[in-house]
Parts: sequence; structure tokens; C-alpha cells
Amino acid sequence: MTVEGDLYQFGPFRLDTEAGILYRGAEPTMLGQRAVALLRRLLESAGVPVSKDALVEAGWGRLAVADNNLTVQIAALRRVLAEADAGSWIETLPRRGYRYVGPAVVTNAPDVSAAARAASAPTLPDRPSVAVLPFSNLSGDPEQEYFADGMVDDIITGLARINWLFVIARNSTFTYKGRAVDVKQVGRELGVRYVLEGSVRKAGGSVRVTGQMIDASTGAHVWAERYDRSSDNIFAIQDEIALSAVGAIAPSVRKAEIERVRRKRPDSLDAYDLVLRAQPDVDSGMPEQVTRALALLERAIALEPAYALAHGNAAMCHHCLFLRAGLQEVNRAASIRHARSAIVHGQDDALALTWAGFSIGMDAHDRAAAFAALEAALAISPSSALTYILGSVILGWGGEAERAIEWSEQGIRLSPFDSWAWAAFDAQAMSHLLRRRYDEACRAAYKSVQANPAHSITYVQLAAALAKLGRLDEARAAAARVLELQPAFRYSRQFAGVNCAPALAEALGGALRDAGLPE
Repeated sequence: MTVEGDLYQFGPFRLDTEAGILYRGAEPTMLGQRAVALLRRLLESAGVPVSKDALVEAGWGRLAVADNNLTVQIAALRRVLAEADAGSWIETLPRRGYRYVGPAVVTNAPDVSAAARAASAPTLPDRPSVAVLPFSNLSGDPEQEYFADGMVDDIITGLARINWLFVIARNSTFTYKGRAVDVKQVGRELGVRYVLEGSVRKAGGSVRVTGQMIDASTGAHVWAERYDRSSDNIFAIQDEIALSAVGAIAPSVRKAEIERVRRKRPDSLDAYDLVLRAQPDVDSGMPEQVTRALALLERAIALEPAYALAHGNAAMCHHCLFLRAGLQEVNRAASIRHARSAIVHGQDDALALTWAGFSIGMDAHDRAAAFAALEAALAISPSSALTYILGSVILGWGGEAERAIEWSEQGIRLSPFDSWAWAAFDAQAMSHLLRRRYDEACRAAYKSVQANPAHSITYVQLAAALAKLGRLDEARAAAARVLELQPAFRYSRQFAGVNCAPALAEALGGALRDAGLPE
């Protein structure tokens, strides 16, 4: 059987195969790709035996795998289902295979009145639009309604501070309180693209909050997370989880918007679309990609000369070209020029101020002005993970090791899977190295490389840390990767370009020389 939208519902569970998430009510559990494929294959043949060969093909394709691989995956699925006393729903058929024997597998019935309602539905705003529904109180304690409602209020307030988001007011979303709703219907009725729903369960001395962001136009999951905390200080928990949720939701929505814009015709793009389409190449931090991004950003600025976010991204592109394409003064000057335009036009735009602050700090070498912009960004949006991440890089190169680590950890806490996470780990690596904590520096550098293996600077910190640990063969391999990605790299020029703190330059320089990188 084929299930529309790849959403399988059975008993209290819902499997979203595209997102790789199994939901029990509102609580998400991430499944691995193979587990999703196996469960999907069993659900498609509900009540009918599925051979081991068919399951192996579903999970591993044509790869040759040992029998115990399938056994391990099935056991893992049973453990997940067992949390709802459903571990017996996957039946073993000795020497034959397995069979799903649980409740009927169903999908949401098609919405026959969708066309009629669409005619009167609000039109979607030009920018991404979000509605935050009241969270379900699963505690059985009416007093916990205050905690759940306060959590939603804080999340709405945090999202509303992000100026590129259109956020529906609380008075509208709370009309859905206590009602079973269809997310797609909510999206149509409120005129929003994204809907956030969640639940709160408090038991004993702990509280669990789950949340999921859904694209109401497609039903696809954009973000899902679960937070488990001790309930010693319930108001501090409320603040912490709301801040973390907002910090994680913002980049997730931006990624979803980038994917949406990629599907539009190039000749139909407006300034906002052009900036979104440029963003992945800006994030790469490497010359070829940022050159491609600049062409789009220049089109956006031509359409809207006062577009702060376009100027902020352009500043980042010129920063990358300056550091990794020859240290040309024309790029440094352009970075500073666009950064100043972003500050002038982006007083209410935390993201534009963040890009601008970074370029001012790194290319104008004015760290006081940089942190004035970064702190203004945090005043607008305290959950801006990127502000903390890029601030940690400026602090790291400036030799403020402990503060750099503090800022980087806060950025990662707010957005663990941020596309700029590699920069936070990079800041940690250089800071630990400066403090002679070489094992910690090496671990952070490896995380940076894993997060962005196509960026030359991630390997610089790794080469230095490995050299300090006496692992010279590995250090030289990392150094070779630096030169493969950036053939003109010279560490003394790099240090001058970012105005590296003398103590850090001394610590890094000797290690990089030992690793074989040219001065």
C-alpha cells in the first residue's frame, strides 16, 4: 500500500518517513534511516509476512550484510515501540521473516472541503510565517496549564523578535486551546506556512517538554526536539527551554525557506528570495561559493539598496574572499563598507547586525565596534545562536580564550545543528590550544572538521593541536588538507589578516610549522 505524504499512523504512533521521526502523540523519537525503511516496509504489508530478504533490500539495498544486522535493527524498533507496550507488534516468523501484527495502519482522510476553505483563507505573507499553538498539558494536573501557557508565551515573544518572521499573536492561536486540530487546517485558517505544536509533562521532580514545527502546506516536519529537565526552579526551566526552542527553530525555518526558494524559477526571485538562495554559499566560507553568492546578493541590493541582510551577507562574502583568496585590500574594504551599510539599515535586524559585527571585528580589527553590534543583535534576539558563534570566533582570535569558549558553548546550546557550528568548535579549539589544553583542542578541532570538512581553517586548528600532541604524521595530513583546500595559505598572513593576538600567534605558529604549513 502507498501512504500519501509518507505518514503512517498506527495505534498511538505516527511515522514520518521523510523526517525520520516516529511520534507517540506529540513526543518525537528520531529513527535511523534503516530503522525507518524497515518499519515502513512492515507497515506497508501489515498483517502479511515480510521475508528477511525483502527487509534487507529495504534497509540496505543491494549491500551484502550479515543476518545479525537485521536482527539488531528489529530489536531496536521493538524497544522504541515497547515504551507504549507495543513491543509485540512486530512478530518473528522463524526462518521466514517478520510481520506487523499491531493496530490497523491508516492515514488522515483527504480534506474534501480544502478547496472551499482556500477561497476564504488569508494569503501567506511575503516572509516566513509561524503560528505557535497552545502546548498540551499531559501531566493530569490543571496547575501545569500555567507552566505550559507561559512556555508558549515566551516562545511567541522570542520568535516575534526575529524581524524576518511573521508571527501570529497569542490571542489568535489560543483559540485552538483544548481542541484537536489538523495542522494543515490551522495553517490555512491563520494564513501561515509553519505551525509549532508541543506538549508538557511534569512528573515528580522532572519535566519533559516536546515540540515540533510543521510546514502546514506539505505536512513535512521542519524541526522536532525534546527537553528533559529537573523541575527545581520551574520558571528558570520555562525561560531556558523557550530560549533553546527559539534558537533552534529560527535556523530550521531558514533552511526550510531556502529549500522552498530553490524550487522557484530564477527569473521570479525578489530580493528576499535572492538572499535566501545565496545563504548556503555564504555559509560555506570558501572563495568559489561566496563568489557565486555575491552575484545573487548584488542583484538583491540593486532591487533594494537599503536591504540590511543583503549587505550583511555581502560583507561576509568579501570577508571570506579577503582571508582565503589573496588578502586583497579591495575585499577588505568592501567587507567593511557592506558591514557599515548593514548597521545603518538594520537597527532592528539581529542577523544583519551579527554579520556586520563579525566583519567589523575581523576585517576592520575594531573589536569594540564589533561587540557593540553583536550586543545590539542579542538585545533584539537573545536566542540568536549565530551571534554567539561568530562572537566566539572574534574572541578566540583576540586571545580571550575563556570568554570565547563561553560564547561558543552558548551558541551550540541554542542551535546544536547550526550550519555555523564548525566556527564555534574552531573557536574552542584555538582557545584550548592557547591554554595548553591540547587534548580538548584536538577534540574541538575534530568536531569542527566533521561539521564542515570543506573549510580550510577547520584543518588549521586540527593540524596545530595534533602537532602539540606529538602526532606529527596526523598533523601533516591535516596540513596537507589545508593546502589542498587553500593552496595559497600562509599562516603568518592569516594571523595578520585577522589581527591575531600575539600569544595565540606564537602558540599556533610553532605548531603549524611543525605540521609543515608554510609561514
